[in-house]
Amino acid sequence: MRILIVDDEENIRGLMKRYLQLESIDADAAENAFSAQRLLREQTYDACLIDLKMPGMDGLEMIKWIRAEGFRMPIIMASAHGEIEDAVEALKNGAQDYIVKPFNPEELTIKLKGLVEAQNLKNIRESEERQASEYAFIGESTRIRKIRELISRIAASGSTVLITGESGTGKEVVARTIHAQSGVQGPFVAINIGGVPENLLESELFGYEKGAFTGAVSQKRGMFELASGGTLFLDEIGDMPHALQVKILRVLQEKCITRLGGTSTIPINARIVCATNKNLEESVREGKFREDLFYRLNVVRIQIPPLRDRKEDIPLLAHFILQKLNTRMGKHFTGFTPTAMEMLKNNSFYGNVRELENILERAAIFADGELISENDLDLRGASLHAQVPDQSSENTESNEVITLADAEKNAIERSLRRWEGNRTKAAEELGISRRTLITKIQDYGIDL
Repeated sequence: MRILIVDDEENIRGLMKRYLQLESIDADAAENAFSAQRLLREQTYDACLIDLKMPGMDGLEMIKWIRAEGFRMPIIMASAHGEIEDAVEALKNGAQDYIVKPFNPEELTIKLKGLVEAQNLKNIRESEERQASEYAFIGESTRIRKIRELISRIAASGSTVLITGESGTGKEVVARTIHAQSGVQGPFVAINIGGVPENLLESELFGYEKGAFTGAVSQKRGMFELASGGTLFLDEIGDMPHALQVKILRVLQEKCITRLGGTSTIPINARIVCATNKNLEESVREGKFREDLFYRLNVVRIQIPPLRDRKEDIPLLAHFILQKLNTRMGKHFTGFTPTAMEMLKNNSFYGNVRELENILERAAIFADGELISENDLDLRGASLHAQVPDQSSENTESNEVITLADAEKNAIERSLRRWEGNRTKAAEELGISRRTLITKIQDYGIDL
């Protein structure tokens, strides 16, 4: 968290900056509105504390400028006068709160933290509303229509949902659709279990108290608390460490958590939606996943079919993705040539919707004109299952068999080169978890 203090009194600036730093909050100080304007253009702030009476541009004018420039951070107005007219005017012009000098630094810190947290939740909700149309599950195949019907029936129930399907099929899209249709006011909070180091996962989920361990310099709320009144999406639940599964089971049973280093229990009312690309029943049989936790999660099951099993949805998906790319990349594509669309419909898409997105993004970068043509589509090497070209006609001595392991290693190396070593991006493109990718890098001895 970073706070901007704007006050012409040096002792006030120094006192507040030192106090906030003791609370592990970064703070910058400006002696007048003009210095504050420069800092706001150079830095990103989570909140501002602005003095009302300052030489030159006063606090009210400063607030008007901040809002006119499009800055949305919360603002607290401070004044030694305490006149009700000042408070009303400050709130009318965009301040969220008003405090009278001399004030208690602890009280101000509590106000700042509360306002920043509220703003963060508001940003999440607004983002969800802006993307509501994007979260609609695209497709008109029989299986997709049935999934949409199931979502509409269970969205408002609050029941735990387990979403299964291959990587790239849109499990998070389904989770967000459930949340959007549930009618709850709380946020949608997502965590990728496979993408968080095991030693950090518990603190991410449950939070911790100040001093709970080395480096815990302040209290932190975990994902369960942040999702209060909304939805907590646990992606790749099949990668949950066995020791932590017991604690998750207890949360589902008792509806409360305890932060690391804490002693008191905290009630939680977040709906739990999980997803996995693994066969959890098989994991249970192998002793890798607790049976009692599996039954707690498997209240409502949604199985998403792979894209190759619903090829009739490819045209709709392709046009939807193309419109997103137009917006994001400033392009003006209107569609696809018939041959290009036929090529997409005949592709196996073992990377599912994510692979389709990658193919279309590459095409959009290099394509000219208003239509994506067959010449713009590069379907080679798009997934780990892509066929290796037959080079026998070019070189009779290169007819050696390429093993699946070699093909997989080559695909991983190509993807890592494309993404300049970014393992998260490479894993998404390959349709596997980041943890699986790291394991394969180690197994194959790939040198980055």
